[in-house]
Amino acid sequence: MAQERITLLAEFLKNKRNLSGLSQKEVAHHLGYSTSQFVSNWERGISQPPLAVLRTLANLYKINADEMFSVLLKTTVAQVEIDLKHRFYSKDASL
Repeated sequence: MAQERITLLAEFLKNKRNLSGLSQKEVAHHLGYSTSQFVSNWERGISQPPLAVLRTLANLYKINADEMFSVLLKTTVAQVEIDLKHRFYSKDASL
């Protein structure tokens, strides 16, 4: 289910990195990470970068911060919807 949650952001980040002509290793180096595994995990929807990193990525990829925020907002709303549906329709139904 976690994979389904952040697919929108993951695809967005991968697409913007590719359009910027940067490798995962180059992005990781710019962010101060010793390995590109973090970037790979973000782009596969396994994890999500911290907010400060998202702002840095917007600058690095030369995209408008509002565009990054919009994708983050849509991703967050989708996550909340999935969680709420799961909890609402579960047999237990205790919130």
